[in-house]
Parts: sequence; C-alpha cells; structure tokens
Amino acid sequence: MKSINTRGLLGVFASGMLTLSALPVVFAAQDATPVLTRITAVIADIKNRDAQYRAVIALDPEAQAVARSLDLQRRAPGPLHGEPILLKDNIESKGQATTAGSLALAENRTGRDAPLVAQLRQGGAVILGKANLSEWANFRSEFSSSGWSGVGGQTRNAIDPARTPCGSSSGSAVAVALGYVDVAIGTETSGSIVCPASINGVVGFKPTQGLVSGEGIVPLASTQDTAGPIANSVPLAARTLAVMSDPQAENSRSIRKGLMTLDAVSSLEGLRIGIFARTQNYDPRRDAELDRVLALLKSKGATLIPGLDIEPYEGYGQDSYDVLLYEFRRDLNAYLAGLPNALSSMTLASLIAFNEEHAEDELKYFDQSIFLKAQSLPDSEEEYRRKRKATQKAMREDGLDKLFGEHALDALLGITVGPAWMIDWVNGDAFFGPGMAGQAAVAGNPHITLPLGQLANLPIGVSLIGERWQDHKLAAIAALLETAHEEQ
Repeated sequence: MKSINTRGLLGVFASGMLTLSALPVVFAAQDATPVLTRITAVIADIKNRDAQYRAVIALDPEAQAVARSLDLQRRAPGPLHGEPILLKDNIESKGQATTAGSLALAENRTGRDAPLVAQLRQGGAVILGKANLSEWANFRSEFSSSGWSGVGGQTRNAIDPARTPCGSSSGSAVAVALGYVDVAIGTETSGSIVCPASINGVVGFKPTQGLVSGEGIVPLASTQDTAGPIANSVPLAARTLAVMSDPQAENSRSIRKGLMTLDAVSSLEGLRIGIFARTQNYDPRRDAELDRVLALLKSKGATLIPGLDIEPYEGYGQDSYDVLLYEFRRDLNAYLAGLPNALSSMTLASLIAFNEEHAEDELKYFDQSIFLKAQSLPDSEEEYRRKRKATQKAMREDGLDKLFGEHALDALLGITVGPAWMIDWVNGDAFFGPGMAGQAAVAGNPHITLPLGQLANLPIGVSLIGERWQDHKLAAIAALLETAHEEQ
C-alpha cells in the first residue's frame, strides 16, 4: 500500500476541505479496489483452469459489481469482507438458476437468496457463483458416479483428474483444493461435505443438524440435510459457519461466538478422544496414517480411548434407506410446489418422465433407480415415523450419546474416507474403506474432517465428531489438531 502524506492531510484538514467522515474514502483510495482486484483474479483463474476440472457450473454476473460496492462501503467490514464464496448448486441465490445439477431445473430462477446466502452477503462475502455437484445430491441412481451432473458434467479430483472428487459437494471441495476460493458451501445428508473434503485434501465442516437454516435448499431428506463450509483451514471454516448459522437455532449465540474465537478448548492436553474402531483394520496403509495422528495427539497430552464402535440393530441399513426415500419424495415435491416460477407444477413423477424423455443427456451413464424406488415406496407415514424413530435412536441415544456419556469423550476420531478411487461411469462409485459419516448424519452430530494423511500421494482425511450443539468446541479441538500437525 502507498504511504499517506500525513503532513499534507493535516493541511487539508486545516483548510476545511476534508472532514472526518471522508477519512475512510481517503484511506481506501490508497488501495482503492482490493476486493474487486481479488474477485477479478479469481474469475480469470476459473475461466483459465476449470475446463479440465468442471468444478464450477456458473459464475454470478453480479460478483464484480458486489466487489466494487464492498470497496466503496464505509461501514466496518464484516467477518467475511471480500471473501469470494462458491455455493453448491442446490442452494438458492438471487440472480442465478438453482439446478441441483439437473437439466430439468436448468431455468429454476427463484429470484431469492436462501437465508444462509443472505447471511453470507451480510457478513461481507462475495457470492462468486455455483459449484458443480453430484446430480440431485447423489440421490438419483444406485450406480452413480460422484461429481457428475447433467448440467455441469463430470467434476474431477483436484489432485488426480482421473479420480473421483467424491460427492455430492464435489465442485465445492475441488474449487477450494485448486485454490480458486478459500471457502465454498456444500450440503450434506450423509457424507456429502466430509467425503469430498477428505478426498481432495481440504477441511469440511458438517454442523449440527438444525444449526443452519435449510430454507432455500433443494432438499434430499429434511431430518438429515444441512449446509456447511468447505475451506482451506479450520479457522476459516469455523468463521464461515458462524456467519451462516441460523440466529434462531438452539444455543446459536454462544455457538457463533465460540466459532469466531475458537476458545472453547485451549489445549489438546487432557482431552479424551475416542477412536472409532470401524475405520481401522481395513488397509494397513490407512492404519499407518491414523497411527501418526494418534501419536501426535498422545504427544500433546490427549487421552485416547480405543476400540469404540456403534452396532445398530439388524435391519438398520434398510430402515435408514427407507427413511431417506420417504423424505426425499415428500420434501422434494413440497419444494417444487413452492417454487415461484413455472416449474412449480413439477413433481418427482414428472422428473422421472423428464429424464426418460431426455435420456441421451440425463441417463447416458447411469439410471434413476433411486428416483423409481422413492416414487414407488408405500405412502405410510406411520411406517416412516417408526423407522425414523428407530434409526435415530440407534445412532443417537444408543450410539453417539452413549459413547460420549459412558467414556466422557470430548470428541470421537477416525478415518473419514479415502483415498480417491478411479472415476467409473459403468460400475459407479467404489468407496475405499469404511468411514464415519453415516453415524453423525443420522444422529445429527457435528462432524469435521481435516487433511492429516496421504496414501500413494492421495489425501486421506481424519474425522472428528462432537456432541450436538457443541460445534464451537469441536472446531476448537480441530483447530488445535490442525496447528499441531502443521508444526510437526
């Protein structure tokens, strides 16, 4: 920044030509357009590089105008002042279509911001555009390839473009990993933030279900859906979550404050960390990476409680799938009916018909088996409620709550998922080893993944799960672990 001639400035003051209220403009003029300069560079970078990765579906044509206005504003900057942010393309933003990756919603312009988007804007963020995703949040086919959508094509892994980006928040994670942006917003029903973050070597933060408003997001299953940040560091992810959290959510004020300050925990020493056994003993190379993390925690004085697991009842897997199928049909039909445009007459049934009519574009790689199952599922609310209650109890009261209570845990740790497998449009995804996303998703607990290992030069994330409504504590623990790893 150029230096300011203070003697000359005082002279202008004495002459009466400059007032105190004009000072911000004078100082800003020394570097007049830092936000616009940054946003312009990011847009150029995406246009230059993204043809290979297909992480971005569309850029917001108003992004540079918003940047200019931020450069001119005189009020105190927000916590995300000038931060370019990409939104997964199932999150509504005014001025852009919200497609969920489907050609059927290619013209879905609602003219409104989802509440979380309005809060990001109020916090000073520049909404840069829409990130690619697994079409319909990866809930169309049982043989899908993560990161593919009819609108955006195949998103590719940031480290090896022949490999999967995972999903369904594929473009959000890849955009951060490639350095287009430092933070993007994804959504998760079960693993859709933490898996692509882990696979691409960045931080993913799935908050407590209900901490972020789900209004204005194309739904999958409302009792598990949540939006959350994917970022290049834990502090930035936490700060972004603080800004986008619903002010009306339970314990919101203290959570948001703690996410900003990261002071809920000051040291790893004395923390009780449970080790989720399910993610171990799958591959010795993965185990070796986890062992390094455990050794680091021990060296910092944490107490490790190994061998913890959750064993749900027989039939849990089918019940949890049926819950998702029921909620998907119900919630999607309600969302479509509420659209303020010509698409409000659409239903899941008409989407199925649309895909059949446009099979060359929508069904060329995989089918719509999940759509068909959801549409044909018996419409029994009583049966749905029974299964929802049973599955949530298995993961919450009899699962994570029990582990945290019996062992006085501060967090539960394990391997997130990975490394990345090859993209396969014939057989679909081939997840490498068990993870721990489903437990936190069904129970509604917060879940952070951060990059702490590699296998064959491909990232492997380590997961931390916290207690519900303790997102600020979990973020503080993750930030301490991130710092300890960086200082090794």
